[in-house]
Amino acid sequence: MHDMGGCKYTGLDKDYTIEDLAAFHGHLGPYIVLGYRMGRYVRRYFCMDPFKMNAVVYCSCNPPQSCIADGVQIGSGCTLGKRNIELVKSNEVKCEFLSDGKKLVLRPVPIKFPPKDDHHYSELIEQLAVDMYRMDDTELFSVSSR
Repeated sequence: MHDMGGCKYTGLDKDYTIEDLAAFHGHLGPYIVLGYRMGRYVRRYFCMDPFKMNAVVYCSCNPPQSCIADGVQIGSGCTLGKRNIELVKSNEVKCEFLSDGKKLVLRPVPIKFPPKDDHHYSELIEQLAVDMYRMDDTELFSVSSR
């Protein structure tokens, strides 16, 4: 059994900055922010120990939707290396978290993307991600439990 308290280097309680998310992911976009905020919510209100939790990310399994998985890893501590996160191809974007026989399901509020033909699309996407980072959880996703 793993004792999270035995490792002082995890940084799991750290609030990651926009710069941290961009550095991990390679750029800043709405889906990494969404996944991070979902993962952070789950750690705060559902299960603090990522060794006792599993995440299932439902999405198209292609960017940009699949970028949500990078955010979930940073926010929740569920990682590919621990094999406690899974991507499932789906037409619906949602994240399920399981721990001790309980399940929490988070569904994103639809994201209003800027028009792709806008010459400043990259800057607008980055600004959207910054705005999402600052939003209240209720503006980003809904939560249900089973």
